[in-house]
Amino acid sequence: MSRRVYLHIGLLKTATTFLQEALWVHKQALGERGLLVPGRHRRRHLISSLDLREDPKLARRSGDVAQPWQDLVDEIQQWAGPTAVISHEFFAPAAVPHIRRALESFPGSELHVVITARVLTELAPSLWQEWVKNGGKLDIDTYLEPGEPDPHDEWGWAAFDLADVLRRWGSVIPHDRIHVLPMRADHSRRTEIWDRFLDTMGIDGTGLVPPEEAANVSLGVVQVESLRRINAELMDFNTAGDRSHWIRSYLAHGGVMPNERERFRPGAERWTDLVERSLEAVRLLESEGYDVRGELDALRPPDEPPSVRHPSEVGNAEMLETATRTIAAMLTDVRSRNQANKALKRQLEVVSEPPRV
Repeated sequence: MSRRVYLHIGLLKTATTFLQEALWVHKQALGERGLLVPGRHRRRHLISSLDLREDPKLARRSGDVAQPWQDLVDEIQQWAGPTAVISHEFFAPAAVPHIRRALESFPGSELHVVITARVLTELAPSLWQEWVKNGGKLDIDTYLEPGEPDPHDEWGWAAFDLADVLRRWGSVIPHDRIHVLPMRADHSRRTEIWDRFLDTMGIDGTGLVPPEEAANVSLGVVQVESLRRINAELMDFNTAGDRSHWIRSYLAHGGVMPNERERFRPGAERWTDLVERSLEAVRLLESEGYDVRGELDALRPPDEPPSVRHPSEVGNAEMLETATRTIAAMLTDVRSRNQANKALKRQLEVVSEPPRV
């Protein structure tokens, strides 16, 4: 049994994909340094988060979904090394009974929780955009309207309100075993968060260079509002695979939609709530004995909201221009794909011709 098990629970939009890619790229080297990354592939951590949270959506996932959480637990129990890590941001909304299950899965070991965090006033608009890119239809203020924590909603408040996450997980896990890594939205400092992440787990990261990060595709306010309205018209994109492949990867990230990258803000009421929740998280971190690894000031909200537009201020003419350019780019892409398919078909027909006698 490993002496320490680290459960990295997010939060959403805090370099989690970057850290997970680095873990899997260096899986073998990390194992040689005493850190097990269990599972056959990264997806096992995702579906194990659904299993731990007893999320009914697990049954709709493809592949082996019989007992993914227990599979990771069993592999860790058989590990001879001192440390193991499980990482996925969808663990964050777990309810107290789920957190107890996680703790009880590792008797005789120390379960530690790692939380990568950003100030909520910055994270929430970024999260709304990501949710829209995955098929979301609600406007920014409705989406960010506070509600009851739902352990089955990996995009809801329970997944990204740091104060709420600290209270839930801190009601089960000793506070000195909950490690919070504050970060800023500065992509030039991602190597720093990787180094702090490994250091938190007691791992020497010398020579373990994280992979080059794919360019972060952030839509401008016109594009994200246009995409939100497109989503409302998509009637048959109900699976996670469809939303990820066609809406996020193709439409939002595929280069067919123009992108001016204009920033945006929530409404005044939502902004005030985000500020209050950010300050509450800072208060908890200052007074409740959590282990903060980095600059706590990175989690303090600014005094004033940014001087940028609210999505409701986007005009119809702007969205028409975005739609026109998107349709033109998509038509060009469809033609290119069709030409490539015809060429491939001709090649296959030549190969399949019967030999001449």
